[in-house]
Amino acid sequence: MISVTVTPRNRENIYGLLVKKEVELRRKSRGTLHRLGAKRKGEEKWVHNSHPGWVRFQQCLGGVLVAQVNSKAADDEWQLLSSFVGFLHRHFEQNISTINLSYGEEEG
Repeated sequence: MISVTVTPRNRENIYGLLVKKEVELRRKSRGTLHRLGAKRKGEEKWVHNSHPGWVRFQQCLGGVLVAQVNSKAADDEWQLLSSFVGFLHRHFEQNISTINLSYGEEEG
């Protein structure tokens, strides 16, 4: 599991921007990363068409976004991570101040 912390520039709502972009891309049938399951307020779970696993994320105080990248195959986790960070870069580069990665096992 890899944790991704995204700090917005100018208190942007990165979570809201991600959700909006996913809906837009889904309508155009072009999304490789897309929501899976029921809608939950303040939390999303996305999957990728090619890389088995999921990305869960939620909005925190100050507009900070925290995500967990989980791959079904540990050796392939980097591909899912790369896809998610690439998505952030492509669509929201101007809205993001920093992206931090933390490697480790799930707690609990």
